Amino acid sequence: MRSLDWHDGRLLLIDQRKLPEHHHQLHITTVDELIDAITSLAVRGAPALGIAGAFGVALSASRHADSGRPGADAVRADADRIARSRPTAVNLSRGVARALSALDRGADAVLAAARALLEEDERINRAAARHAADYLLETTSRRPLRVLTHCNTGSLATGAWGTALGAIRDLHGRGLIDEVLATETRPLLQGARLTVWELQRDGIPVRLCPDGAAASAVQNGAVDCVVVGADRVTQNGDVANKIGTYPLALAAARHGVPFVVVAPRSSVDETTATGAGIPIEQRSPDEVTSLAGTRTAPPGTSVYNPAFDVTPHALVSAVVTECGVRESKAPARELAELLGSRTAVVADFPFLGVAFQDLAGVYRHPGLLRTAAREIAGRARGRCNVVVGVEAGGFVLAAVVAAEAGLPLVLARRSGKTPGKTHSVSYRTAYSSDALDVPAGALGAGHRVLVVDDVLATGGTLAAARSVVEASGATVTRCAVLTEIAELKGAARLAPTPVDALRTATAATHTVPGGEPS
Repeated sequence: MRSLDWHDGRLLLIDQRKLPEHHHQLHITTVDELIDAITSLAVRGAPALGIAGAFGVALSASRHADSGRPGADAVRADADRIARSRPTAVNLSRGVARALSALDRGADAVLAAARALLEEDERINRAAARHAADYLLETTSRRPLRVLTHCNTGSLATGAWGTALGAIRDLHGRGLIDEVLATETRPLLQGARLTVWELQRDGIPVRLCPDGAAASAVQNGAVDCVVVGADRVTQNGDVANKIGTYPLALAAARHGVPFVVVAPRSSVDETTATGAGIPIEQRSPDEVTSLAGTRTAPPGTSVYNPAFDVTPHALVSAVVTECGVRESKAPARELAELLGSRTAVVADFPFLGVAFQDLAGVYRHPGLLRTAAREIAGRARGRCNVVVGVEAGGFVLAAVVAAEAGLPLVLARRSGKTPGKTHSVSYRTAYSSDALDVPAGALGAGHRVLVVDDVLATGGTLAAARSVVEASGATVTRCAVLTEIAELKGAARLAPTPVDALRTATAATHTVPGGEPS
């Protein structure tokens, strides 16, 4: 289903204000009609807005472009009005700019540029949807999947197929969707009116969820992942999307559920550094104080009605475009520099020739420790359901990571410190020989474990932690540390288990008693 098309000099739009009761098509012939359709949400969704904006330039060009320079100036003025009609979605201005770039070659070239944008839209959406579906299958374990989605990101929001809803369609085609939980999406109910309508048309199982109940659904384990679209993604990975997206990201982060954004590459705005630079559209108070023409609030009620909110990159598991998956890695450089500034390197401790990474300064700074823990939790989100902390330095970090991720914490302690029955693995470090124990019954099949320690040197301790976890019947999906001594190649020893290190320290390899590198 195409939400918009071009025929006989007119832009044809499905009037999304009328759905689901009436399937009505608008015939747009002027720029003013298009701007009205955009601002009234007859046409909406970032990709669809980009295509509509391009065709709006084509409408203007067909009227003015043959008038020489005055005509070209008029087209540019119309293009500017279209681009400013909804400022948050970067696709709109980009679609306008793409069509406008052909203006010097005449009205037919402008129309051809708009048509090309429409024709490539479905291909782009299908590619992004396929990448997103594959990623969700990699980061979740339950089959078939229960997916929570917000607003409308299907055919109606694009030229065809959809972004986040496209990923759901892709999974449904593979027989891997159990159910979709679709939020109402206040204040205009795009989820209730449009998403449910699209899913029902496709025969995809769907339940409608009040916006206020969505976080509870995540908390209660009713969903395996949250998948949304985006109106703009900034350089650092912050995401502007329909109002109500940010609370869903918070809930997903708290309960270890993947939060995935699916959008075309045209929604990624490398010219805007962070979400703070995104203009947030404010909508009419009537959208909140009235429902279906009936007043629901006292006359004169003041209203806060933003159309969008911004989700910080740290809460986003991945942004997926037609180009592939971009997992959240920020703010890597800034965080590494802060960690380095509060880490003391102590020479010849605890043995001669050892350069000891003293992280006490990091632990004395609660804001920095929390930021580091959030980064680790964000990178592991959806990939683990238990955190294991390694004695002794790993205990501090692992406790905060587990709290940030909303996951249980299991302690891997040195031999003789855990009462009762244990699983135990002996190992050798650069300093000594020892053993790690975990309580019998604390871990088992079905547990996907994030192992956390403070420093990775030769990898002996983390390798032992992995072994004791596996002896318990669980699976180690990732390891995480604050600092890695890269030249000691501990990460290679742990391969193929991924290791997230927030900082890489460069220190010469020294020899300690026993002949092993520090």
